[in-house]
Amino acid sequence: MENKDNKIEEKIGEGLVRIGAMAKAQVDDVLKRQKDGDKRLFGEIAVELGFVDVEAIINYLKSTHKDLNNVSSS
Repeated sequence: MENKDNKIEEKIGEGLVRIGAMAKAQVDDVLKRQKDGDKRLFGEIAVELGFVDVEAIINYLKSTHKDLNNVSSS
């Protein structure tokens, strides 16, 4: 997917695998659950399953979206 600056945007699961926060098999599990009808966001499912913690998701999002640098997990 490209954004308005023609840069390729990384999907959250790909990014969490890249930084070592999740395994590819875990990402695949979350994506399968979404495909099977789970309407929640990727991160919500991954956190509930214990695959990743909220802080890791926030840190990843902050690194990719500079406008989120004031967000905290509390």
